Amino acid sequence: MRTFPDDLVRAQREWSATYRQLARRPGRTELRRRLYRLSVQTYFHPYWQRRRPSPAAWCELRELGRTVGDVRGRLPR
Repeated sequence: MRTFPDDLVRAQREWSATYRQLARRPGRTELRRRLYRLSVQTYFHPYWQRRRPSPAAWCELRELGRTVGDVRGRLPR
């Protein structure tokens, strides 16, 4: 199992929570914008500059975002 930086895992966790909220309330502009910002933050994180992201790495990160400290439906204020 890879070790990802805490801020990258946190961003992925927030992305997953935001995606679930958007699925429940489609069309919410503020959620779409937040999802876009988190996508950019995750995709262009400095961690990926040291290692080229493989599909397996993305899958592992997404799984961490779904399971580690899952914040179902809650977003930090």
